[in-house]
Amino acid sequence: MKKHGIFGFDKQKKSHGSRFDASPFNPETHYAVIRSSICTGEKVAGFKDKRDGHFTEVMLIRTPKDEQEFKERYNVDSLRTEY
Repeated sequence: MKKHGIFGFDKQKKSHGSRFDASPFNPETHYAVIRSSICTGEKVAGFKDKRDGHFTEVMLIRTPKDEQEFKERYNVDSLRTEY
């Protein structure tokens, strides 16, 4: 018997994998970017599509170590910063 949630949809188990499970990065069609809020200073690393400018958020950057981890994981040498 299937268990249903409050709205009648099947409950699905959430994956608790790494925050790097999905790799949307293709250097031919994307470039690495850090989006930085001018109001809060929050930084988010991700990839921007060269054709349409769509930004795919990958991880929150809290420390320089997080930025380095992002660069190593996706084999990125440099990151643009956009505000």
